Amino acid sequence: MKRTSTKGSQRPPAGPAPAVRPAESLAPLRLAGTLALTGFVVSLAAGLFHAESADANDHPAAFAAYARSSVWTAVHLGQFAGMALLIAALLVLLVALRTPEGQPAWTARFAAVAAAAALALYAALQAVDGVALKHAVDAWAAATEPAKDSRFAVAEGIRWLEWGLRSYQSFLLGTALLLTGAVVVRAGRISRAPGYLMALAGVAYLVQGWIIGAEGFSAANTIPTLAGIVLTLGWSLWLVVGAWRGKTVPGPVP
Repeated sequence: MKRTSTKGSQRPPAGPAPAVRPAESLAPLRLAGTLALTGFVVSLAAGLFHAESADANDHPAAFAAYARSSVWTAVHLGQFAGMALLIAALLVLLVALRTPEGQPAWTARFAAVAAAAALALYAALQAVDGVALKHAVDAWAAATEPAKDSRFAVAEGIRWLEWGLRSYQSFLLGTALLLTGAVVVRAGRISRAPGYLMALAGVAYLVQGWIIGAEGFSAANTIPTLAGIVLTLGWSLWLVVGAWRGKTVPGPVP
């Protein structure tokens, strides 16, 4: 029997199939989104119990409100926990979107350094505001003349130290958000929308840092503060919903 040649019908070997990241690879993105949203909720919930006065720059009125607060230290511990969760979300996201050596990789490294420094400054800020300032205003409220004036001067000095710490913490947090947003956009591994919202939130925090450093907690900071809150809620929600709804993500398999 004559054998039929199959040379002409042979198909060329197929090239490698495009790499697709399995659903399991979305776990870090889901963790990042969950951490970010949880941190936002914790910070917001703690802030609801923060003692306020009509004008935070009116130190006698503000200090009197702080002295009356029985949960002051707990509130600031809650705010620190919220910030720690938010920074953890940024670090997890940067690791999840790791790239080969190059400009995006260096951007991610600088973002991680800025985020870690922002958390360290926030810890110092909450120690000054949540502990030192509370003791100072309590001592001022309980003091009698002529010691009252000197006690007030001590509390006001601590307040000015708080301004400085918050100003530079806002600068570093804004830088971390800007750089992380750039990594998200450049990587193209998830929707770019959270990256743009992160970058805008970063700008809002940079503006906050400038205003606080120059004017303290003035009314001029209202709009940048609200913008930072809304934008952070926006990117954290977008990230967590997108990560939990996604199944696969195009990109190189590590």
